[in-house]
Amino acid sequence: MKIRLGHSPDSDDAFMFWGLASGEVKSDYEFEHILRDIQTLNDWAKDGKLESSAVSVHAFAYVSDKYALLRHGGSFGEDYGPMIVAENMISNEDLKDTVIAVPGTLTSAFLQLNLWFEDQFGPDVKPKFEVVPFDEIIPQIKAGNYKAGLIIHEGQLTYAEEGMVEIANMGKWWKEKTNGLPLPLGVNVVRKDLGDDACLEVSRCMRESIEASLNNRDRALDYALSFARGMDVDTSDTFVGMYVNERTRDMGDDGIKAIRLLLSEGARIGLVPAVEVAVID
Repeated sequence: MKIRLGHSPDSDDAFMFWGLASGEVKSDYEFEHILRDIQTLNDWAKDGKLESSAVSVHAFAYVSDKYALLRHGGSFGEDYGPMIVAENMISNEDLKDTVIAVPGTLTSAFLQLNLWFEDQFGPDVKPKFEVVPFDEIIPQIKAGNYKAGLIIHEGQLTYAEEGMVEIANMGKWWKEKTNGLPLPLGVNVVRKDLGDDACLEVSRCMRESIEASLNNRDRALDYALSFARGMDVDTSDTFVGMYVNERTRDMGDDGIKAIRLLLSEGARIGLVPAVEVAVID
């Protein structure tokens, strides 16, 4: 069986898939790596295009009829996550009327932004936003086109060097709100119609790929650096460590609980449909 495996061309995804891409993980199945941005993968998942894929936790609410969640390969923020940044501090009162550059409406960051706004301002105040490619958000702020932006990926490490200040951190807010749960961001899924045996084999290969990368960190990091979008080695290593770690190997019961809570909160405010979260062990 051929498994088309979708993931983003980011250093953290490249790191976790090194075990499969390098041949360290063996399988009777053939794995073809399909590299696309997460927005494309989210859209494809709605149509069930790939056998297995990375998707945003937000997007999973729209594809849970076709895909089951893998315990392996999830990205979580442990007291960190997407951030609202600006060149100068913005009060909460002014933020209500500020157009925020966001990286996409199906990103988990956008769902968290809406929940944060409700928590801060009540259910009648929604964020004003415009969609901007994630890697253009800080440059667009510096160019004066936006006063604030919702940043993801390596921007969380480099924003201060770019002259930005933190207005709000979704990871810190979520940890406090949930008494310590990790912040769900991305997950890997497998298509249910492949059958139980195939789903379990994809799950095994995903787990072993992450384990191989963690056990061969230098080799996996060398591979990941080719996807690092100009980050230096130390920053890339820090970024990979943030999003590929023991929780990536297995998100744990609290990770599953956090995903279910985030999606149920999203359904409560009407941003996503109510869904059941099926998990492949």
